Amino acid sequence: MNTNLLFDFTVDKAAKTVYITREFDAGLSLVWDAFTKAEILDQWLAPKPWTSKTKYMDFKVGGKRFYAMVSPEGLERWVIQEYTSISPQTNFKMYNAFADAAENPELPGSEWDHSFSEQDGKTKVSIVIYNESFERLERLLDGFTQGMKMALGNLENLLAALSKK
Repeated sequence: MNTNLLFDFTVDKAAKTVYITREFDAGLSLVWDAFTKAEILDQWLAPKPWTSKTKYMDFKVGGKRFYAMVSPEGLERWVIQEYTSISPQTNFKMYNAFADAAENPELPGSEWDHSFSEQDGKTKVSIVIYNESFERLERLLDGFTQGMKMALGNLENLLAALSKK
């Protein structure tokens, strides 16, 4: 595992925005797939000991992913994402909101902008997350920060395993 990989996590509360930049020791197409294919997303997205289970995912503009983060006790925390823009292997944007099991969103949500670039066999992912509500950002921040850092660590380990195959 390469320990010299870029990782930056910045919160701009005034702008209601979170900025995440993470470098992975893997090729662009593998990292892109890890963010855009349910069967790979479910392997890394949830911070341990939680798991992720996708009910459905249609990765196209106007398509949606509906999934749950599942606790070890079986508690499900549902999320609905709608893809608003896709430029293959370089960028995708989505609107993200918590929801109930019947797919009713808990508004407001957040806008996610993912950008991907590769250099020298390493892929950099930049994620900008804008929250409509400062209160929502404040409420989620501590748990989200730790959970996202853990999830990206899970992804690093998964990419290392997949790269060896």
